[in-house]
Amino acid sequence: MTSKQNAASLADQKIISLAFRNLCLARELVLPNAWDAASAICLARAGAPAIATTSAGIAWAAGVHDGGGLGPGDAIAALIKIVQATDLPVTADIENGYFLDEPGLIRIIQQVLDLGVVGINVEDSNRSQLMDADAQADRIAIIRQTADRYGVSLFINARVDTAFFGSSDPAERDADSIRRAEKYIDAGADGIFVPGVTDLPTISRLAGNLSVPLNIMTGPGCPSVRDLLAAGAGRITTGMAGALACYEVIEASARELLQEGTYDRLSPALDFSSFNAAMMGAKLTSR
Repeated sequence: MTSKQNAASLADQKIISLAFRNLCLARELVLPNAWDAASAICLARAGAPAIATTSAGIAWAAGVHDGGGLGPGDAIAALIKIVQATDLPVTADIENGYFLDEPGLIRIIQQVLDLGVVGINVEDSNRSQLMDADAQADRIAIIRQTADRYGVSLFINARVDTAFFGSSDPAERDADSIRRAEKYIDAGADGIFVPGVTDLPTISRLAGNLSVPLNIMTGPGCPSVRDLLAAGAGRITTGMAGALACYEVIEASARELLQEGTYDRLSPALDFSSFNAAMMGAKLTSR
């Protein structure tokens, strides 16, 4: 790619990053999650305004476990394919940044930015334990500075993992969530993501104490999008739910085929011709 093409790509990325930021700041953003190019194309065909990735889905597609099983090389390789599949804004789940040291963190952020990504999720846990909040705030500041030097308005969605690894006392957990969120916002985070929280009163308490949009991860059995937004959620994602649903169909239909000799679980299915044509077209925007 020539320097002129690089300049043009960066200019486009800057415009897309601002458009994605506006989507987030509207506080009514609903994003299903993708884990490979095909799932990204499915979401674009369904009308998603942007593509958000799920690190769990990417890890499983690579044959490794979520929460530390995916290395930065495989994560970037998967992200390349997803970005190439659509012209929609892409926000990437980069777990805890894959590197705890500053040079490694800067390197992964630069790689993500080089792909044209305009948003990230970065979590504050490592090996199933919460990281020190001050240290995590320092890492978020490094990410902010790296993106600013790059010239892209990267939307940093800071994940707070207190629902998974925090206090068992609800009041203490909420207080820690807010304390961590405030530190991350002061460091440059643009949004706060608290996965594992789906009850409406807690969402209202958290959202009422935040100056930035609150991201909630939802799925089967959770309140509706309308109720979540009314409670104060500003961004709603499905995380690994879509990948788990797909893999359930694969496993259940294989069991049916092998044990019963029938194929009912494979219906309904996408039409081969239209879906294959979508793959040939690639770079799909939502419609």
